[in-house]
Amino acid sequence: MMNQRRLYRTIESFASQHFKTDKELLKHVVNEIVKDENIDIKGGRIWQFESSTDSYRLIHQIGAIDKLDAGYRIQLSAYPLFYRLAEHRSLIANETDKYLRKKGIIKYSATGVGEKIETKKGPVPQYVLAFNSDLMEASLLSDLNIISLAVSSLLSGKKIEQKAHLLEKDLDKAREIQQSILPQHALRFHHYDLYGVSIPDRVVGGDFFDYLFADGEQDRLSIIIGDAASKGFRAAAQALYIVGALRMGISFHTKISLLMSRVNKLLNKTFSEEQFVTMFYAELSNDQKGLMLYANAGHNAPIVYRAKEKQVEMLDATGQILGPFPQGTYRVENTRMNNGDVAVLYTDGITEANNSMNEPYGEKRLASLVAELHTFSAQDICRHILDDVYRFSSGTDDSDDRTVVVIKRVN
Repeated sequence: MMNQRRLYRTIESFASQHFKTDKELLKHVVNEIVKDENIDIKGGRIWQFESSTDSYRLIHQIGAIDKLDAGYRIQLSAYPLFYRLAEHRSLIANETDKYLRKKGIIKYSATGVGEKIETKKGPVPQYVLAFNSDLMEASLLSDLNIISLAVSSLLSGKKIEQKAHLLEKDLDKAREIQQSILPQHALRFHHYDLYGVSIPDRVVGGDFFDYLFADGEQDRLSIIIGDAASKGFRAAAQALYIVGALRMGISFHTKISLLMSRVNKLLNKTFSEEQFVTMFYAELSNDQKGLMLYANAGHNAPIVYRAKEKQVEMLDATGQILGPFPQGTYRVENTRMNNGDVAVLYTDGITEANNSMNEPYGEKRLASLVAELHTFSAQDICRHILDDVYRFSSGTDDSDDRTVVVIKRVN
């Protein structure tokens, strides 16, 4: 399974050019998905729902698959599982259509994209993408769900941008509000030195971080960093919402996993499906052994440099991205911060910054830099990372929100 955020960004990059119609965009994106060697998909078909016939009509097919008759239709009544796509996005099931089975399709995948169309029995997606993979198992569903999110977001992107232009006059005020909720850069907490910086690409951005104390609790600190998938004002509004929800939620001394689940459900109810958020949540305490609890909702894996061992540890995802999947669960893991250890939390504007050769900055370069800087203060490590990223990407049009939070155990 591919990294969720990276898969989303990969598909997003397929639609960098202008397309006159939704169908042109869909065909291009599906073609690029099939061609991409890093995505475990070898063929694809696009089916479009037609209300007049209550059926899905084949409008495109590509890849190492048996070709179907052009314009072949499947009746919605024969695929009642398609009603589940409005909520679950993707499914894998046994094929029942005799013609399709003759074509070698014994198991099929269905991924809903685009607007939801109301029918007598409930909503169904405007388009269904069917992909062929050597691994047609449940483990493929996570990748298919991300494809659904990304493609649906591309289809709605232009409409959203048009609306966003109407809000430009409010952006200065929005930036003032957003900056007011960001914490002070530096914080000293018992055995830890912390420093964070968030730099929006536009006037406002979707990156955020915060230091949170529960009411009356000074021996437990929560650090969050996150990234809203959309851009500009929409992303900033979502970031503000999440920070507010977390500040309220932590006052109830809620367990990390429960707090993450509640925020996930709130986002699902409040924002559109393609407006997902990745977030990393860490909790430190006044503990001599340096215990750090954490949960990672599909966010870039933070880097922990072990000063004594001179090794790097990555804090990988423990749950899905926030927003699209209301029943998502978030496992809490733990690690230890020993004296001199450094944890670097960051958003993808750091590791996905490109140079003039279109090469990404990458986790490997970041980890090497952290190892080189680990004796510095948290502030100096943070500043050096941002400076190095800007030097790396100078002279290019590449830009994104960039956020770094450094946690260093100092005694």
